[in-house]
Amino acid sequence: MVEKLFGTDGIRGKANNYPMTPEIALRVGKAVAKFFRKKNGRMHRIVIGKDTRLSGYMLETALTSGIVSMGVDVLLVGPMPTPAIAKLTISMNADAGIVLSASHNPANDNGIKIFDSNGFKLDDSSEHEIENIIFNESETLAGGERIGKAYRINEAKGRYIEFAKSTIDDTHLDGLKVVVDCANGAAYSVAPKIFSELGAEVVAINTSPDGNNINLNCGALHPESICIKVKKHNADLGIALDGDADRAVFCNENGELINGDSIIAIAALEMKKRNLLEKNTVVLTVMSNLGLLKFLEKNKIRYVTASVGDRYVIEEMNKGNYSFGGEQSGHLVFRQYSTTGDGIIAALQLMRLMKSTGKKLSQLTSKIDFYPQVLLNVRVKEKRPIKGMNSVQKEIEEAEKKLGADGRVLVRYSGTEKTARVMVEGKNNKLVNDIANGIANAIKKEVGE
Repeated sequence: MVEKLFGTDGIRGKANNYPMTPEIALRVGKAVAKFFRKKNGRMHRIVIGKDTRLSGYMLETALTSGIVSMGVDVLLVGPMPTPAIAKLTISMNADAGIVLSASHNPANDNGIKIFDSNGFKLDDSSEHEIENIIFNESETLAGGERIGKAYRINEAKGRYIEFAKSTIDDTHLDGLKVVVDCANGAAYSVAPKIFSELGAEVVAINTSPDGNNINLNCGALHPESICIKVKKHNADLGIALDGDADRAVFCNENGELINGDSIIAIAALEMKKRNLLEKNTVVLTVMSNLGLLKFLEKNKIRYVTASVGDRYVIEEMNKGNYSFGGEQSGHLVFRQYSTTGDGIIAALQLMRLMKSTGKKLSQLTSKIDFYPQVLLNVRVKEKRPIKGMNSVQKEIEEAEKKLGADGRVLVRYSGTEKTARVMVEGKNNKLVNDIANGIANAIKKEVGE
């Protein structure tokens, strides 16, 4: 049996603890090099980027050693957003791209995400094959004269900046004042520059990473900071990125949070008007609010549903050849421009819409009515099957009877953390809260830490 390393979004764990150790990173580097070397018959090179975690230096060095030992070159681009690595992998004609990041997780976590030569995250079968190489196959190291080289690519940042700016064509953002929270993460140096070079007045916060402060009381996990700053600076928009900038959370000019479902609704409507919404369809996830579904139905826009995670949204988009999809959490994929979620691209598309309509964000989102929704996270000591826990299953069945057709319950485990997620939706706010807490308490009794 092949040991399991990959979760729903790459390999992830506590830095310097299995599997996020230099030894495993070295083996991953060798395996990735071997996997892509046999798939492509060209000059072999792999792009490596990272966010701002202290452990990134250690893991980057180990990965690089493994890759070059197999006769494959490495292109080091330093701290860059995850979607930038996907784009650079394509533009640099590389075999693969690797990102060292644990996204929104705390600084003492880290992760390894892998993109193929087309900028897409690997599917399950490819990850399984890499795991098999790591644990079951011996590597044939390159001879002395064929050992790969590692190159520092200094212009990579500029490449992504120019690409991002090009995604809104000739739109100038003059007259817009935005607050940008970079989460002391991967976008700390590129995001403010992109928005300001397009003409926006930018108030940038949390742009001083020290290796340990990524996501610390800031960014998409703590958007209250942009809400306060937007009101203080009388700004038009607040943008909170997560640690690797593959998603964004927004607030309007009144300092009110606007979640990903709202942005999906107004973006889909605009894309439909501009004939950019392929097959008149949006890809959502099972977490999408019922209010969003009804809004799309009212505007005669179709939707299909994927599992939670931008990787699964993108797989569904590719399968159906759709052009737009996203998650309530702020992962938004504009397939015309990106092969993965990109918080900066999403922010640019939103600002273009604000400029083209002359409307404030509160006006754009005012016609979307969302159902009350509660999401609770329960830390667990083990991920026992939900259906195997009778007390939890009983709570869920009773909840579904109470909610009827005007609500729903979703209980699942996080793919990246030892956490159970309880989502309850319905028309009555008190009922929704009571049900969510009842299910969460049942989980705590069964498997809570």
